[in-house]
Parts: sequence; C-alpha cells; structure tokens
Amino acid sequence: MTAPVFIALTQKGSNLATKLAKSLSGATVHGLKRRTKNTDEIFDDTVAHLRNLFIAKRPIIGVCATGILIRALAPLISDKHKESPVLALSEDGNTIIPLLGGHHGANRLARGLAAKLGVRAAITTAGDLHLGIALDEPPDGWAVTNPTAAKNIAATLLSGREVGLKVESGDTTWLTNSNATFTENSSPSITITHKTRTFTENSLILHPPVMALGVGCERGCETKELLTLVENTLKKFSLAPESIACVVSLDIKADEEAVHALAHHLDVPARFFSADELEAETPRLANPSDLVFNEVGCHGVAEGAALAAVGETGQLLVSKNKSIRATCALGFSSHGINPNSIGQKRGSLTVVGIGPGASGWRTPDVTLALTEAELVVGYDLYLKLIKDVITDKPSHNSMLTEEEARVRIALERAAEGLDVALVSSGDPGIYALAALTFELLDRENNPNWNRVNIRVEPGISAIQAVAARMGAPIGHDFCTVSLSDLLTPWEVIKNRLAAAAAGDFICALYNPVSKRRRQQLIAARDTMLNNRPPETPVILGRKLGREGESLEVIRLDELEPGRVDMLTLVLIGNSQTRIVKRGSNKWVYTPRGYSSKLADHSTLVTESHQK
Repeated sequence: MTAPVFIALTQKGSNLATKLAKSLSGATVHGLKRRTKNTDEIFDDTVAHLRNLFIAKRPIIGVCATGILIRALAPLISDKHKESPVLALSEDGNTIIPLLGGHHGANRLARGLAAKLGVRAAITTAGDLHLGIALDEPPDGWAVTNPTAAKNIAATLLSGREVGLKVESGDTTWLTNSNATFTENSSPSITITHKTRTFTENSLILHPPVMALGVGCERGCETKELLTLVENTLKKFSLAPESIACVVSLDIKADEEAVHALAHHLDVPARFFSADELEAETPRLANPSDLVFNEVGCHGVAEGAALAAVGETGQLLVSKNKSIRATCALGFSSHGINPNSIGQKRGSLTVVGIGPGASGWRTPDVTLALTEAELVVGYDLYLKLIKDVITDKPSHNSMLTEEEARVRIALERAAEGLDVALVSSGDPGIYALAALTFELLDRENNPNWNRVNIRVEPGISAIQAVAARMGAPIGHDFCTVSLSDLLTPWEVIKNRLAAAAAGDFICALYNPVSKRRRQQLIAARDTMLNNRPPETPVILGRKLGREGESLEVIRLDELEPGRVDMLTLVLIGNSQTRIVKRGSNKWVYTPRGYSSKLADHSTLVTESHQK
C-alpha cells in the first residue's frame, strides 16, 4: 500500500492529522487553503483534490464528515476489487470508519490508527470483524473461481459451524491462522487447488499462485496462436489458468506483443530472464535444444524460464508444448510464487504533460502515471509542481537546458525494468520531451531502449490555458511558433512568421524572449503589423495555474520585449479577433463566421416565405 494522505479541512483536523502522520511511513497531510497551516500540501478545491488522489490510488484519510468523502467520490466508485482505502476520521479522534477498500488495507489501517488513539475502529465487514479473513478477497495472487459461494461459506463459519478444507497446493496459513474452524470432511467446503474443479454453492474453489507459465515464440508470432497453444495445454492437463502467477520468457522477448497480450489475457505480470539465467537451468530441462542455444544463447526458453521462475525447490510441471511458431511450459512451486521477486519486468516510459501547473488542470491519466511510476524524471521546477503526487518517490532532476540528458536517463532506467515518468510542463508533444524521446530512438536504434514500453499522456498546453482564461481567442485557425533559435535557425523562424501573418492565423509565440534574445519578438511583432491592424488584441499570459499568475490584453503595436519573459506566452489575434466588454468582464474571441452563416440562413428563409 502506498503512503496515505490525510485530508484536513480545519486547523483542528490538521493538528490531529499531523500527529498521526508521524507514525505512518511516508504519510503526508494536505490542508484546505486559508483554513489550515503548516501542512505538507495545500489545495483549493476539496472535491477535485479528493478525486485526484482517489484516481491516483492514494489511500485517503479524511479528517472530516463521512458525507464529504461520499459525495466527492461517489461518481468514481465502481469496482470494490480495485478501490484503494478511504477512511473517515472525526476531528476529535474518537471515531474512525473505513469507507472503501476494507479488504485492500483500509481495515488494517483503521485498526492501527484506532490503537494509537485508544479507540475502536468502526469495522463493519463481518468476515474481518469476527473471523479475521475475507473469503472473497484472498491474498494477492489468489483467485476465487466462484465468489458467490463465499457468502454461504462465511455464513457457516460465522454461525460457529465447521467448514471442510481440502488443500492440494499453496500456502494456506492465512486461512488456518484465522478464527475460522476447518475439518477435513465437512460441507460446505473450501478446496485449494491449481487444477480445474467443478463447484457448487456449497463448494468454494480457491486457486493459489503456484504456476509459472514459460513461453517462447518466433519474432512477430500472432497473439492468437500463443493464446490457443496455452489454452489447449492447460485444458490437456486440467490446470486452472487462475493459478498462473506470471508469464515468463527470455529478455529479448520483452517487446514481443504476443507475450504481453497473453499476460494481459491471464491478468498476470510478465517477467523476463537473461540467456545466462536460463542456461543455468539446462540440467533440469526435459527438452534441451542445441538449435535454440545457437539462436539465443540458452538450451531452452519456455522450460528454462518456467524453472527459473519457480527456483531450486520448484519443478517442471508440464514440459514443452509446441505450435508452429510458439512454445510453452509450466513450472510449479507448492509454496507459491511472488512475481515481484523473480526476473525483470518490462520497463516503461510514460512521457507526461502536467499542464501549466495547477493540479486541477492535470488529467487523471497523468496523475495515475505519476502515481504508478517507480522513478520520476524532470526539471526541478516541474517536480515541485507535482509534489502532492510524488512525495515519496525517487526522482531525478536537472537543469532546464539538459533536456537530452533527462530523456537519456529516463530511457536507460526504463530499459533496466523500471516504470519511469518523464515530466514536461504543458503538453509533452508541444515543444517538449516527447519528440526528443522518439528522436533519440530513431537516431540511435538502441536494442535495450527498443524493448521499453513507451506512451505519451497529453496535458493542457500553455496556449489552451491562456485561451481559456481569456475567452475564445483561438476559435478559428491558429498556429504556434517558437522564437528560440537555439535549435531552429532564425531564417526558418522568420519564414514561418511571415507565412502565419500572410495567412491571417492567430499566432501563439512560445519562448518569446531571453536575456540575450530580444530583437526576435520585435521582428515578429513588425511582421504581424504588416498584415493586421495595430489595435489587434494580444494576450500576455504568464505562469498560468501557478503562484504569481498574470494575464494582460494589449494592442499589437504595444508589444515590447520588456513586457514579457520566458515564462510568458504571447497570443496574437488575427484580423477578426475581438474584445468583448460587459460590465466588469472582458473577453477576447475570434469569430468563425457564424454570423454570416446565420444571415445567409435568414435570407433563405425570407426568400422562401416570399415565394
């Protein structure tokens, strides 16, 4: 479970949260702005903040009324099997209630806090309360074939009667150390097995994670072929897919689509071993192959990976089965398999855009990517803007001008098997690190990098933020131009400005000035003045969504380098851009031609009526 977050809406609640947070590793206190002080983080919008934390799967301890938490999170509640803990704690510390995620740590967390406060946790789940177990929520890696039977079994145990327990595989101490009473032959019953079994409402079937599925395949093998091979093999030997703890293979298969599709289908992680690690298993192979050794450096992929996963005390349960382009084998460990302790997972790199900086402008998918990341790489300022999400995470920061170094570090660490988030402000695909990431991949063709799973999560760009703050200035065709000539020759930039001006595009200027670069903005202004009126509205947006935000509307002929800096976005309207003033409000918009369209429609209607 990740470190919990205390939510305090008053100073009294903040004081209690601060006291309790010291006893929980990594716990932080987030306080409502203007109503709390000396908290780790502050927030303006309670509902938005709670939802962001919930989406990010952060355990939440709200020092507030239960109704606040319920109303805020109700639209997001959908699957009890995936919900992270949410607890309500009264300001006086006398009541603590696990609301969500009782079987995912909330009950345990509630008991711990209650013990520190000298009160009793208000745990309402009957199994946890009386038996100390939840049959429909077994330990991680376990699966329930027929969860509807759990209710009947639990009811029997809660009534004080015995339940039959048959164990064919797996470590069952979580059951036998509970307050439940089991016998060998009773009805209803629980069966613990890695094999397929028929069931009834009086027979609960639990599958422990005791099998490792080793696979090999030719490059580009179709997913359907590998899935069919595995399904047929399991059926042939009457083995339950729910008892597969992981899919394992050789590390050069870490980017093989079929392998990951298989793992996804089985809802288990994929893990990979080096050729040397698989070669060490050669004495235990049922079907060693010199041909395979000559190809990849080990005498068996499917069998070798299955044996490497189960370790010295495990065994080969099913030897190699083959299709035209794929192989599979199964290893068995009676004690169970923890995928996190074997092999190496495929690393991932998520290039995220955090928007202008305000947490409310950060998308849920970006928040989730940051939460799930094992390492966060970014410019120091950007990392400070996301402190609420990455408080306890390892991070790497560097200077603003060290973009390539940041991308290289992110790729290298992802190639080592880490889930890495590479942080950009705004949108990562707009003058940011997504393009550089793919440029390095294209330029160097590094085989280790090529195996990394890469995706891009968009963010609100500076142009979108400025436009939204001021109304609808980009309501018609627009373009963006960076005035920085560090990477693009000035002559190229001049040509693009001239084209934008001649085409009457609304134009957003990024990187408008620097300490040494001032004349480019003047040149851009003069180019635009050659094609549009001097009174054309220009919006200057600086540090939007951050402390010190400023927004100003000026005339095009008033645009001077002294009015902007590198943190300013300059948005120049086209010849049709207008300023609307109503009372104390002022907006900027660019019409798309709806007025003429409506006028044409009105004329047609009039002519039709005249006819």
